[in-house]
Amino acid sequence: MEIKGFIDPTFSAVQAKVPPARRPASLAGKVIGLLDNTKEGADIILQTIGDALVERYGAARAVIRKKEMFSKVAAPEIINEMAGEVQIAVAALGG
Repeated sequence: MEIKGFIDPTFSAVQAKVPPARRPASLAGKVIGLLDNTKEGADIILQTIGDALVERYGAARAVIRKKEMFSKVAAPEIINEMAGEVQIAVAALGG
């Protein structure tokens, strides 16, 4: 018996694996980029993390940018701006 129109929600196409970025030995003097996904509390969490990275680990500064909406990818303009300004980037989640 053939069932038509069934979609297997567990199926996923094989995707190329991207190796993790190399971790820096130190954050001292680095500009850190933090990407806010717009979920509740993300801005507070990121500001706290950014302040701690500067105060405790010697980062030069933290740059925080905000996506338009949590369910969408960040606009290319945001990604390009951050890529030109920061040495380390972190995409963050709020609750």
